[in-house]
Amino acid sequence: MPVYSINNIVPVVDPKAYVHPTACLIGDVIIAAGCYVGPCASLRGDMGRIVIEAGSNIQDNCVLHSKPGAEMLVREEGHIGHGAVLHGCRVEANALIGINAIVMDDAVIGESAIIAAGAFIKTGFICPPRSLVIGTPGRVVRELTEQDLAWKKRATAEYQQLTRRCLETMRETAPLSASEPDRKRFAATDGFISFKDVRK
Repeated sequence: MPVYSINNIVPVVDPKAYVHPTACLIGDVIIAAGCYVGPCASLRGDMGRIVIEAGSNIQDNCVLHSKPGAEMLVREEGHIGHGAVLHGCRVEANALIGINAIVMDDAVIGESAIIAAGAFIKTGFICPPRSLVIGTPGRVVRELTEQDLAWKKRATAEYQQLTRRCLETMRETAPLSASEPDRKRFAATDGFISFKDVRK
């Protein structure tokens, strides 16, 4: 993976985390055990600190950055969907940021909250715990149900399992020229369910 120090500050990656080789880490980045950082994610700790706590996932094409002297924090079991942009915000434990959502400086996403795909969270927004936020700009539409929270827990557990699978089995290789007749498929697991519409 491309890892760069800046001003003699070097990124930190726990050996039990998985960071894809195409992800880029710069400067004051700290990634805890059990985390997954996907392909082409960019974590730029060149102005402020970026901390990713245990069991969190930062999926492919995410961008995390912070203003000078600030901290961008994803607490334990945070779930950051494909292409999300987080800038100088705080994501509390067990919260989920949906695909292509944007969360701006000094916003705080409460524990076990869900930010819907494509939402824009403005500077300084405070999202209450266990809330669903949708829209541009984001607004709280309801409290999450136990079913919503159970779904989020299963989705995050699937990424924690992916972390272990990547550490154990992912290797760079050359492609085959043709598909094998008995080509394997990934089996469905009890923990994985596809994204559902939680807006209702």
